Amino acid sequence: MIETTVVGSYPQPAWLVDRAKLGSKVPRVRAPEIWRISREHLREAQDDATLLAIRDMEAAGIDIISDGEMRRESYSNRFATALEGVDIDNPGTTINRTGAKSVVPRIVAPLKRKSAVEASDVQFLRANTERRIKITLPGPFTMAQQAQDDYYRDEEALALAYAAAVNEELKDLKKAGADVVQIDEPWLQARPERAARYGVKAINRALEGVAGTTVVHLCFGYAAAVKEKPSGYSFLPQLAATSASQISIEAAQPRLDLAILKELAPKSVMLGVIDLGTEQVETPLQVAGRIRAALEFVAPEKLVVAPDCGMKYLPREVAFRKLVSLVEGAARVRRELRLR
Repeated sequence: MIETTVVGSYPQPAWLVDRAKLGSKVPRVRAPEIWRISREHLREAQDDATLLAIRDMEAAGIDIISDGEMRRESYSNRFATALEGVDIDNPGTTINRTGAKSVVPRIVAPLKRKSAVEASDVQFLRANTERRIKITLPGPFTMAQQAQDDYYRDEEALALAYAAAVNEELKDLKKAGADVVQIDEPWLQARPERAARYGVKAINRALEGVAGTTVVHLCFGYAAAVKEKPSGYSFLPQLAATSASQISIEAAQPRLDLAILKELAPKSVMLGVIDLGTEQVETPLQVAGRIRAALEFVAPEKLVVAPDCGMKYLPREVAFRKLVSLVEGAARVRRELRLR
């Protein structure tokens, strides 16, 4: 009970990516300029960085680890730009969550997955740890919001086309050895009216026939890019109607009213209890307090704890210490529960 995990990303080493060029950006199209390593040596460097992320998570004591997303320029662009039907040489634009224009993939033909995109990532992770492992994919609703649609010209049709591609990929990721698969859907919160129309439908299509633990992650955006966050979600209880077995939400930075967790029953909950909006490291006591607050609304066997979101934009030493506090805080609450 009260297992620990990560949402997905972990800080990439400064020798791998130019963190100044990355800044707080979340690229939608390919951004090769952020890599410090030449193309011929990049995969080997990404393997080495992945091993560092694995060992940090193991050393911190995390129960379910990821590959740290070391091979990605952002959580979404690697998969979103690997599909047939996307013109990556002539990208489009769309309005982002702040109201500004973003450069995004342009859809010019039917979306199809040409081959598995992340299966080799899972195989590498599985070969280098004995712990349970998870892998993440961008969700279909979110990718539909991050694209210029010059083919379908119908938001729901575009989301369902993405969902079919995600579904194929998820099944291959399970075959490759993933214990947990997660789809990231931060734009459900940003576009609640559209999410209400077809968000659950797209998620259920993406998860159709996928066995084992399936997670939908919902957040307000990376803390590096979104400084002020609301204290409540505009779209969340609706996820109880999805076929996902677990719903992942951030709660620490926005100081979320945890009573909302009751509306997600009977799902298990992956709860953010580590604030990524500050480099100040929580104490295990603080983490334990956040976990106890959640236990007022969700049973311990239904609770998994994690950082609020991906840790990509934090300094590595800060991220590691936050994971240590996460593990120690969870252990403290587990001991209390066993003594009852």
